[in-house]
Amino acid sequence: MTTSASVPTGPEGAILGSVTDRLVESNQRYAAAFTDPGMDARPVLRVAVVACMDARIDLHRALGLELGDCHTIRNAGGVVTDDVIRSLTISQRALGTRAVVLIHHTGCGMQSLTEDFRHDLEMEVGQRPAWAVEAFRDVEQDVRQSMQRVRTSPFLLHTDDVRGFVFDVKTGLLTEIDPD
Repeated sequence: MTTSASVPTGPEGAILGSVTDRLVESNQRYAAAFTDPGMDARPVLRVAVVACMDARIDLHRALGLELGDCHTIRNAGGVVTDDVIRSLTISQRALGTRAVVLIHHTGCGMQSLTEDFRHDLEMEVGQRPAWAVEAFRDVEQDVRQSMQRVRTSPFLLHTDDVRGFVFDVKTGLLTEIDPD
C-alpha cells in the first residue's frame, strides 16, 4: 500500500518506473517555483531533533516546525550513535543549537532485530559491518539510554536541555520519557 498519490502503481502495488527518476522530476517542479528563503544554516529555534527514519513520521508537521527551525538528524531507531554525536557536536559548536530533542516511536522495526543481523550480513557479504545494529526491545529504555549518551558526551557543550519522547504512530502523540 502506498500513501503517495504521485507514485503510480501496477498490479499488486508494484511501483511503476524508476522511483529516483520520479523524485528528480518532482524536484524539477519544486525548483521551478523555488525562491531562496534567505536563511543561513543556523536553526532559528536553536534545537536539534534526533528521530527515527521511519517513513510514517512526518517530523516537521508532528512538531509544528517550519523550514529553518531545527536541525533534523534521522537514523534507524533514532538511536544516539557516534555519528549522531558527530552531527550534534557540529550542530552545537558550529551552528549554535542549544537544545536536543530525541524521538523514538511505537512499532519500531529496531525492536524486532538483534545483533544477529550483523552476523547474517557478514555471512552474506564476507565482511562484518563496523557498526552496531543498536536494536532494542524496550523503546522507553532506549530513549533513556540515548538521553544519557547525549548528556555524558564530552564533545557537546549544551547537555542541560535534552528531552526524550516516544511518538505513537497510531495517534500522532508524543509521550515524554523520564530520564531516570
